[in-house]
Amino acid sequence: MARKSIGDTDRPKPEAPRAYRSALRERQAADTRRRVVAAAAELFAALGYRQTTLAKVAEAAGVSVETVQAQGSKASLMIAAVEFAAFGQIGDVSILDMDVGRRFVAIADRDEAIAFFVQEQTAVHERSGLITRALFGAAASDPELDTYLGELLAGVSRQIRRLLEVCREREWLRSDVEFDELVATAVVIANVETYFRLVHREGWTPDAFREWFRRMLRESVFVGSGTPPR
Repeated sequence: MARKSIGDTDRPKPEAPRAYRSALRERQAADTRRRVVAAAAELFAALGYRQTTLAKVAEAAGVSVETVQAQGSKASLMIAAVEFAAFGQIGDVSILDMDVGRRFVAIADRDEAIAFFVQEQTAVHERSGLITRALFGAAASDPELDTYLGELLAGVSRQIRRLLEVCREREWLRSDVEFDELVATAVVIANVETYFRLVHREGWTPDAFREWFRRMLRESVFVGSGTPPR
């Protein structure tokens, strides 16, 4: 019987090629999902929920209908599309852990922070206003989307609360109004429905909306310009 040499000893084969292929497949799947969600976001915004079919999403994304179906139900695709349109990502993330939140925290001047918040929030409305309106319409007849809409609005309130907590620590907020009321006021002013009504219904320009937005925050939520905090 021939003996095995040292080089012939049984050794586990390296896993690197298999791990590489697995990571590659994960990246490809993520890229496909992102492409599908981006296409869905454009179609939901342009056509509305009812008129957007999975076949149209597949055609716009350059994939098969089966690939779109693999991403989940039409309602779950709408949810992912709303988040993608608003934030460029999918999933719930604290605003303070996002780049925009870190940039807000880094601002040391109150008026500059207000202007930054107004600019960023208006930009979100400009990107996602139409698809969010489609979501409101779809939620009226789809229980899953109705539940999500409630969660989305609650999530927006939490994000604004987190930003205002930073402002409260810096004594930038009014002290004659309860904090919860200040949060509720900011949420109403910053709401996408407020933006949609003034810009799309009343015909305001985005610049006019931003100026109104900034003035309302300064008058209703923050300590007045030039007035030291107490």
